[in-house]
Amino acid sequence: MHMMSPLQLIVIAVVVLVLFGRGKVAGLMGEVGKGITSFKKGMAEGASAEETKDAAPSDKDKV
Repeated sequence: MHMMSPLQLIVIAVVVLVLFGRGKVAGLMGEVGKGITSFKKGMAEGASAEETKDAAPSDKDKV
């Protein structure tokens, strides 16, 4: 499968802007940004919870 040329990407971007308008596209990109930020925050919280879990002694260690 071949890559899209820059001209094709520009044409697609113009069509999207015409169909949805600048406000809708900007709002959508804002929501995508919030989703990415939320995902990264969740990954960081998961990693810190995993470290806390590993650091705390478990019942298996007390045998």
